[in-house]
Amino acid sequence: MVLRPTIEPMLAQARETIPHPGAVPGGMAVEPKFDGFRALLYTPAGAGQPTLIQSRRGAMYQARFPDLVAAADQLPRDLVLDGELAVLEHGQLSFPALQRRAAAVRNAKTLATALPAHFIVFDVLQAEGQELLDEPYARRRQILEALFADHRLTPPWTLCPSTSDLAVAEEWLHEWTDVPGIEGVVVKSLTGRYRPGVRGPWYKVRRRETTEAIIGGVTGSLRRPHVLLVGRYTGEGHLRLVGKTVPLTTAATREVAGQLTAAGPDHSWTGVRFSVWGSSGPLDPVLVDPGLVAEISADTAQDHGVWRHPVRYVRLRQDATMADVPAFGEGARPQ
Repeated sequence: MVLRPTIEPMLAQARETIPHPGAVPGGMAVEPKFDGFRALLYTPAGAGQPTLIQSRRGAMYQARFPDLVAAADQLPRDLVLDGELAVLEHGQLSFPALQRRAAAVRNAKTLATALPAHFIVFDVLQAEGQELLDEPYARRRQILEALFADHRLTPPWTLCPSTSDLAVAEEWLHEWTDVPGIEGVVVKSLTGRYRPGVRGPWYKVRRRETTEAIIGGVTGSLRRPHVLLVGRYTGEGHLRLVGKTVPLTTAATREVAGQLTAAGPDHSWTGVRFSVWGSSGPLDPVLVDPGLVAEISADTAQDHGVWRHPVRYVRLRQDATMADVPAFGEGARPQ
């Protein structure tokens, strides 16, 4: 069978920690989890056919990334690669810059010059016209490494690192995630086949840290809050939204509801409507008096001080004051 768009990429289940190698059937390989856009790249089988770049949800992105299409001349024909689209800005991986590239069509060539894209490859689904979905991960990795070596591939093509050493994997999770653009690791079975559209047996582990933020609003009601909207103050004294929590547990709802009071007219968010990454539509929160400090658990994926993924409520910090909460934009990561 020859693979053609659209293929649903294989997905990973979330875990809190890296499993012990013995807990993964067939042994495990671990790769860094880059903070980009998942994509599949198809090189043409014959002359006159285009190189295609497919997003995770099936959209075709080749018009937005003409630099990658041009660089595909380095690649052999009839190849299907799975990887992560990324963009460097000022020498660092930048998700906002990647968003600009992914949204641009009319000025795609101009942006490609200013913000060149990279494709971080972690799997090969087809090589030399041969479909590889039923090959174990270890064999697909061998083919992928040989592809990079035989064709002497250079940027924008990057081979994603992989290790079976648990100590190295832990170092990647706790040390490499200090670098912008790396948010954790992905664990894969060495004997696992590629299962399009299936979540697992791959596992993603994001680095998480606890930090403080101010409760500025809730969804639901004061008596039964569902989600917390949390913020931090700017140097000018304005409360800025930095994230939303996952839905509160029953115990957390009781704990927070007993402390909430309605906001006054001078609340920084009065009249503001929020659209938070990952929400299906604008949020319309109930504003509360911003006097409560919450301890939250958050991963490392931020855009200009705002968490893209929902944070987790840990507890109220009755012992903390506004002075104990980092200012908005103070550091790119939780402290």
